[in-house]
Amino acid sequence: MTSAMPPQPDANTAEPLALPQLVNEEAEAFVAEAIAELVRSKIPFLIAGTFAVSAYTGISRPTKDLDVFCKAGDCARILQHFKSLGYAVEIEDDRWLGKVFKGRFFFDVIFASPNGTMLVTDAWFTHAVPVELNACPVSIVSPTELVWSKSFIQFRDRYDGADVAHVILKAHDRIDWTRLLEYMEAHWEVLLIHLLNFRWIYPSERNKVPLWLMDELLSRLAAQRDLPLPQTKICRGRMYSHIDYEIDVKEWGFGDVGGDGEMRDGIEEQVS
Repeated sequence: MTSAMPPQPDANTAEPLALPQLVNEEAEAFVAEAIAELVRSKIPFLIAGTFAVSAYTGISRPTKDLDVFCKAGDCARILQHFKSLGYAVEIEDDRWLGKVFKGRFFFDVIFASPNGTMLVTDAWFTHAVPVELNACPVSIVSPTELVWSKSFIQFRDRYDGADVAHVILKAHDRIDWTRLLEYMEAHWEVLLIHLLNFRWIYPSERNKVPLWLMDELLSRLAAQRDLPLPQTKICRGRMYSHIDYEIDVKEWGFGDVGGDGEMRDGIEEQVS
């Protein structure tokens, strides 16, 4: 199993920290080789995804890949570096995702979210947590950025709400709630949904979320309640999943995240 020295838990977090279980020895070797080569490249990167969830929660679940986060300008550098070493590389989506392959194993190179709300910046590196992975010094994303990175992952076949809830439960005292609200300012309702979900799942742990944050979000909801409905029909569900909310845009007259939709009263219609 891949060896690691994760960040030391706080005094009030006694549970041991862990890393995910890689599917087999070949996957372990690939991940170890990839991390060592990333460190040798000297290109700034962060470890996220299942590895970060495991480090903060102690949950160890099988995984076959690795999520590497970087700034947008460094994505091509990482891909080119591994290409020069004989790895196969792929730009799956130039807006946020590249991949590095060796046989059937791969790791993702991510610099943003599919919906464009989450861009990896210098702040991610400032607040990252140093760890040792396979005797290599690396950093994992902080729990604040980890929650943000998972808040919009809600597809028909994948929902990361449980990861969000578990990170809040186990690393609530490491989350910078002010920074998280700043990240999700325009989508504060998504944050509120996750926090209400957490309160419902763990009623005895409601105090893990600061009262000032709940008060702020609920006051926004109260102010919004007394306002008139938006005039333009939009479907922000597309920020979760393009496929699952495709009918809303193609048949029901709702505007996509980046386009215009019908006016609510039906008098005016705009084509995106």
